[in-house]
Amino acid sequence: MNQKERLMKVLDISEQEAMEIIATDKEIDKGADPFPLTAEQKKVEKKARQADRKPTAYKFTKRERKPNETKSHLIAEIANFLTNSVENLEITNKERVIAFEMDGKKFELTLTQKRK
Repeated sequence: MNQKERLMKVLDISEQEAMEIIATDKEIDKGADPFPLTAEQKKVEKKARQADRKPTAYKFTKRERKPNETKSHLIAEIANFLTNSVENLEITNKERVIAFEMDGKKFELTLTQKRK
């Protein structure tokens, strides 16, 4: 089924009307304006295309994390254990990271808690 037959069937129009629609579509594809608007219609069209531009009132608040006492306690215990064995021991994140040096090399331990 070609385009002309499809138009005739779907729109319930004659063969000549289908040919006119196809010809008009080709003109529009080439940039022609077969249905020019009046000045009043152009004003209405422009107004319809413009959306309301109201300022948005976003409130970006940083999410407060609950302290994880278990992880804090574990980090402190690990740091306490390593105190006598390493140099420059530092808890860089009280619930997550311990940094230290041993034999002139830098190390970092990161504690991760697995989810259920």
